[in-house]
This record gives sequence, structure tokens and C-alpha cells, in this order.
Amino acid sequence: MYVIFGANGRAGGETARALIDRGAAVRVVLRRREQAERWKALGADVVIGSIDDAGAVSAALQGASGAFLLNPPPLAGNPHAQIETIGSALAEGVRRERLPKAVVLSSVGAQHASGTGVITTLNRLEALLDEAVPAIAFLRAGYFVETWSEVADAAIAEGTLPTFLEPGLGIPMVSTIDVGRAAAALLCEDWIGKRIVELSGPEDWSAGDVAAAFTKVLGRPVTPAFVPPEQRAAILAGTGVPEEVARELIGMYEAIADGRVAYEGKGTERKHGTVPLVAAIERIVTRVQAAA
Repeated sequence: MYVIFGANGRAGGETARALIDRGAAVRVVLRRREQAERWKALGADVVIGSIDDAGAVSAALQGASGAFLLNPPPLAGNPHAQIETIGSALAEGVRRERLPKAVVLSSVGAQHASGTGVITTLNRLEALLDEAVPAIAFLRAGYFVETWSEVADAAIAEGTLPTFLEPGLGIPMVSTIDVGRAAAALLCEDWIGKRIVELSGPEDWSAGDVAAAFTKVLGRPVTPAFVPPEQRAAILAGTGVPEEVARELIGMYEAIADGRVAYEGKGTERKHGTVPLVAAIERIVTRVQAAA
């Protein structure tokens, strides 16, 4: 039985589905009971619990042979305080249950303890979970292609792609489909000790490449619209992002621009996904149009 935290999120959901597709027994951990039916329909066991409560984590992990662990994206409050609470709860829960194996969602650039904005919380998560599980893999994924769904409406309706990334800057980027497949494969492997796996797509992509993919999918031009640093705080505030969270997100984009969010390389494994950029963008467009 593999236990998946964050199953209603992008990476957790793809991991659960990839394991189900492999025929594995899966238990998903959800916060709200009304989310359960669609997972039960796929054959998953469901437990309701909170990732920031060690007792709930322990209960969810009973009988597990492995688990997918993560720090959910911060929505409010201090992201660094959140990681202390969640990371400590996860560490205590896995130790109580003597979990034999874990895959932990992290990020390219998580080798740095400072200077990478919100990614520093994942450096701390790695530290809190290090040695908590006999076999542990930190899956350092690139920038999620699916993050572009947050501005897909503008691309579809206006032909512009707002971006905090320089349009010509290629960075590690990957579809969450590939993240889920990679996490599922790691959980199904046998090993002991710690692994650091850096995951990107078939190649590095830029915001310009993403705009070109939207252009191809939509059949009409989509142009990247770079948002300069001095305008970012106001834009995030206008979309309801709290100041503490916005500050850490802005710090991440500054670190990307400075080249600090990069592969560690030495002592890590490098894996590449197979989902093409156009295919991932096509899925985003399909979902946005279906929801309209």
C-alpha cells in the first residue's frame, strides 16, 4: 500500500493516478470528505486527515510500504513557519510508523538554504526528513508546466502570456504528469539510503517556448508579456496573494533570473520526463475551456 499526501494537488494527484495505473494499492490522504468519491471510484482507499498533525500522519501511514510526501504550496501566513509545522509533523509521523520508503517532492535549487525565495522551504523540508526513513528520495522537480494554467485565461482570451520569467531564459521545466510518473516509479523501486533525483522535461524551456506552445495549440499568436520586478508585488496583491507569501514567490523568480535555481549535479541523479511542452499546454487549454 502506497500512501499519497496532497492527492488533490497537481503532483500528488498525478502520483496517485500513476500508481493506480500500475495496479498498485493506493491510499490517498484528503482534508475534506467531499473530495473522496472520485478517488474511491478509481479504486483508492481514502483517509481524511491533516498533513500538519503528526497523529493524523501516523494514522494515514499505518501499514504503508511507501509514501509520497510534500509541503503544500503556502496560501497564507509565513511559509517558513508552515514548513516547520508540516515538516515536523511528517517526520514524527513516519518515524512512529517506521515507514520503510518515501519519495519527497522538492525542487531544483533546493540545495540552497537561502537566497531562493519559497524554494528555501523545501531545503528545510529535506533537512527535517533526512534520515527519518531508511529509503528516502528527494524528487527535485523543475518548474511545473501546469503553473501556466494560472495565466492561461489571458493567453486564450487576449493572446498575451503574463510572465515573471524572462521570455528567452530556458529553465528546468516539467509537466506534473512526468512528476507523478517519476514518483510512482521511485516508490516501486527497491533501495536503501538517500537519493536526490533532479527531474526536468525532455529539455529546458522558456516563457517564449510556452507562448509558442499556446500559439500552436490555439492556432493564433500568443506573445509573452514580461512583468518587470517593480510591478510584481502589486500584481500578486491584486490577485489576493498575502504579502508574506508574495515576498517568497518574488524571491524565487529573482533567484531563477540570477541562475541560482539550477541543478546541483554532483551527487544527484538526473532524470528527464517525456511529456512534450505542447501536449502539456494542450491539456491546460482543454481544461480551461471545459471549465468556462
